[in-house]
Amino acid sequence: MSNIYEAMRRAALESANRPAADPAPATPPSAPIPVAAEPRPAAQPAEPTPAAPISITDPAAAALIHDNAPISVAPVPVAPIIAAPIPTAIPIATARTAVALDADSALDLPNIAQVRWAPSLHQLPALEQRGAAVEQFRSLRSRMQEFRDLNTLKSILVSSGLPQEGKSFVAANLAISFARHKAARVLLIDGDMRRASLHKLLGAPPGPGLTEYLAGKASLTEIMQRPIPGDTGHPLPAGLASLIFIPGGNASDKAADLSGNRRFGHLIAEASPHFDWIVVDSSPVNLVSDGVNLARSCDGVLLIARGGTTKYQVAQRALAELKASKVLGFVLNAVEDPPLTGGYYGYDGYDKIEE
Repeated sequence: MSNIYEAMRRAALESANRPAADPAPATPPSAPIPVAAEPRPAAQPAEPTPAAPISITDPAAAALIHDNAPISVAPVPVAPIIAAPIPTAIPIATARTAVALDADSALDLPNIAQVRWAPSLHQLPALEQRGAAVEQFRSLRSRMQEFRDLNTLKSILVSSGLPQEGKSFVAANLAISFARHKAARVLLIDGDMRRASLHKLLGAPPGPGLTEYLAGKASLTEIMQRPIPGDTGHPLPAGLASLIFIPGGNASDKAADLSGNRRFGHLIAEASPHFDWIVVDSSPVNLVSDGVNLARSCDGVLLIARGGTTKYQVAQRALAELKASKVLGFVLNAVEDPPLTGGYYGYDGYDKIEE
């Protein structure tokens, strides 16, 4: 028994003292580690070296940068806005005037041509000293003056819905009535470039006129005319001495285009400081657009209707055509039984006693 125990003890000692089995040959430490077959992430150092600052111009690219890396985001370049100072040497009003007026149309009143007029007296009742007709135009003049006391009113366009309603007749006599009141300076313009007729009423040359000016063929001074004072013993009728006239000029088939030309607005702006009133005759607004275009540059519009002839629908359409302008009212022309304002309560006799 002791022999068996002794044999077992020796076997255990031999097993414990036997060296372990040699493992598989190890790769020498100096050999490189193969990473092509199975890449391994590099070990993070305990204290990483700070990365250099990164500059980007697209803010969205900042999300691609590691959180630990310091980022310097450059803003998107924007051109600086520098407020240029307004030069004080040139007033704003002067600049507007320079834009609004043409350099070749400077108004030179002393150089306006004087021509001989032969007015048609029977068609110009405003030249009379007394009578029902002259009183009607004086009443119309008073209405315009009353309106101007409360509103801006210097340039008045006179028009109608259809031809033969008396617009040129009213325009000429209203201008003369203005000129007779305190020798007001009045500019009368024939804006009917298709069928000009004011020069026939005044007995004046038909051109050059508004057509040439709007076409750029004549300056403002060149198209204006005023009457010769008159011969000895035949003075100029009162109301014509302070009247300056612009005829219609040569009839043009491009009247619609010319009337929409901005030069007409320049004409009104340039002439306004030199005159008390500006009266413009125009084409019928229901047939062509000339009068509607010219009306945009005027302060107000007078519409003419003929008594017993103009239909209500014609007057309403004319009013609708001028919806973009300030219509002052209607003037009823050629009334068969006008009010007898001239002889009311012996008014004519009172005038004669005072004279």
